This record gives sequence, structure tokens and C-alpha cells, in this order.
Amino acid sequence: MNLSLLILLGVFLVIAFRKIGGIPVKIWHAMAAGAVLVLVTGRISLLSAMQAIDLDVMVFLFGMFVVGEALILSGYLSALAYGILHRVKSADGLVLTLLFGAGLTSAVLMNDTLAIIGTPLVLRLAREHRLEPRLLLMTLAVAVTTGSVLSPIGNPQNLLIAVGGPVPSPFLTFLQALALPTLLNLVLAYVVLRVMWPTEFHATTLVHSAVAVSDPALARLARLALFLLLGLIAVKIACVALAVPLDFRLSYLAMAAALPLLAFSRRRLELLRQVDWPTLLFFAAMFVLMASVWQTRVFQGWTAHLQIDLTSLPSILGLSIVLSQLISNVPLVALYLPLVSEAPGSLPALLALAAGSTIAGNLFILGAASNVIIIQRAEQEGHTLSFGTFAWIGVPLTILQTLVYAVYLGWVL
Repeated sequence: MNLSLLILLGVFLVIAFRKIGGIPVKIWHAMAAGAVLVLVTGRISLLSAMQAIDLDVMVFLFGMFVVGEALILSGYLSALAYGILHRVKSADGLVLTLLFGAGLTSAVLMNDTLAIIGTPLVLRLAREHRLEPRLLLMTLAVAVTTGSVLSPIGNPQNLLIAVGGPVPSPFLTFLQALALPTLLNLVLAYVVLRVMWPTEFHATTLVHSAVAVSDPALARLARLALFLLLGLIAVKIACVALAVPLDFRLSYLAMAAALPLLAFSRRRLELLRQVDWPTLLFFAAMFVLMASVWQTRVFQGWTAHLQIDLTSLPSILGLSIVLSQLISNVPLVALYLPLVSEAPGSLPALLALAAGSTIAGNLFILGAASNVIIIQRAEQEGHTLSFGTFAWIGVPLTILQTLVYAVYLGWVL
């Protein structure tokens, strides 16, 4: 068997089991080790490895991490959440507001960012209103996963597809094709939570405690960064809609939003220290390892030999959901994307890949990095979601959501 493929399988096994000999191994450790191995064994040259790293993706992620950390450190997002949630007076209303609020916000700020920001918020709400923490943690998990489907910057795998696949006008394309089924799937998430966990919704009227920003100066810059990001996205969409020949990359949006923080905040060094550098290293290593495997053409050979149409909508949805549980959705998309991109009329397949690889995170805990982030941060405060609890909600929800995307994409596209 090809050495690059053996190394890839080894990395996937480590990611799936997460521990070796009782010693915790982080996902980025495994991916970095795989990239180093293909380099030192000559499976890929140093030049090819450097060319494989997508700088647009790396710069975008860096910029979004800076903005996200500023929102957290300043307390601005917590205060903003209070301004929205203080009008909600019931457990049902709170769950619905979190589903749509966190879901739609994740479409702009990326689901992993919302997982980081939202976990302490929902645990505070659970304590304040005597709600079951698992209910709100699960609400946050399915919200940021489901809501992130409808945007090319909602999650890392969508970003890979928008940057690496032939997707014209990514923002408009994703919104036109995926907004309606995603909104329906957020409603389905509430229905499943309500039906499967009826005892966790109490009837007590909610009374909220006011929250103020902790660093007004940083909060002002964070607010500016957020508005700048939203404004540039609106300009980009308007340019496409009005056929104005002005285009700028997604990485430009993120860096334009991050620059005021890096240039004017006195806490810039703290923001830089708080950036999720391991995740950035994970992506760089993943690009190198996947390029090494793709250059072997082993997957292309298997596809031709087995005569399986891996670009059909049912195949893409099914395989992306199942395989994401084993190898995580970002590596899966990195492997699948070249195959789908080469197919004629590839846009429906690319959108199916985005939807399937993303809602795979609702099936089991290991299906999305945002789930792991939520659980790890919750365990710091003494709470968690077990595999069984997650699957109790996730399995029926993922089945329903997959049917919605399959029917909608098959009918519309």
C-alpha cells in the first residue's frame, strides 16, 4: 500500500481514538506528525508542500480568530447577548433564540468561534435560569453546526469548498441554495429537542441579570471589527448582485476586520497569544498531508476500478456524513474536493458536500471540531455531554436534516 496513504490512515486512527497508551493526543499533534512523515520520507517535496498550503484559508482563519478573541476578552459579546435575550421569558423561547441566534451568527463568525464564545454564555444561562446544562450545550452544538451550512465562511470545510471549488459568487450561491433548507433544519432542531427532552423545558418565567462589558476600549474596537466585517460582506454581495466588477477575497474581509484590533488595541499582544495557533498548524499540516495523498492518485484509481459515482448527490451526502465521524469533516472535504471539482456541472455536488460534511457534526461528538470545543470548555466548569446523550438527540436530528437537504438540493438544483 502507498506510504502516504498508510500515514494518512494512521493519522485518522489517532484522531478517531484520541489517545495513545493513555496519553492524550490532540488532533493537531496527529496531523502535524503526518505532515512531517510525508516530508521526511520524500512522499512530497518541500516546495510542493509549501505550494499546497492555501494562504487564503490560513489568513482568513487568523483574522477571524483575532476578531473572536476580542469579542470574548472585551465582554462585548456577552453584553450583546444580554441585550437580545433579556426579552425572552420562557425556556422554549430561550432555546429557539439560541438556535437561530447562534446558528445565524455562526454563518458569519464561523461555528468554531461561536463554540468558543457561546459555551460559557449558555452555562451561565443554565445556572441563572435553573435549566439543564446539557440541554443548552446541545442546543449550542446543533445551532452552530446547522446554521453554519448556509455561508461559505460558516465553517472551515465550507471555506475550503468556496476557495478551492468552482463556486461562483460564494455568498450568493450558498445563500440561494442552502438558506431555506437550513432555516427549516433549525426549526427541526427545536422540534427534536422538545420531543426527545420534554422534561428539560420548565415553565418558570425567566428573569435575566444585566451584563456589562469588561473592557470598554477593547469593546469599541471589537464592535468596529464586527461591523466592518458585516459591512464588507454586504458590499461583496451587493457587487455581485449589481454586476459591479469589484471582487476581493474572503481573506481580505477577515484581515480588514482584524487590523483595527491589531493596530490600535493596547491588548494586541494578548489577542495574538490567544489566537488558536494549534488550529492554524492543523490546517497547514492537513494541506500538506492531503496533497501528498492526492498526488498518489490512489483514490482516483479506486473510483475508476469500483465504478462508483462518488459525485452523485446521495453518495456525497451519505459518505460525507459517515466518514466525517472517522476522519473529521475538514480532512474529508480536503480529500473529496478535488474529485468533486473535476466533475462536470459540479456546483450541486459541491453544495451537497458542504451540507453533508457540516451536518455530520450533529450525528456524533467526533463529527465536528466545534462539538469537541464545546465539551472541553464545558468540562472546565464541571459539565459535559456524554456520547450517548449527544447521539440521543443527534441521530434522529441528522436523519431528518439529511432528508431535507437531499430533497431540496435534488429538487432545486
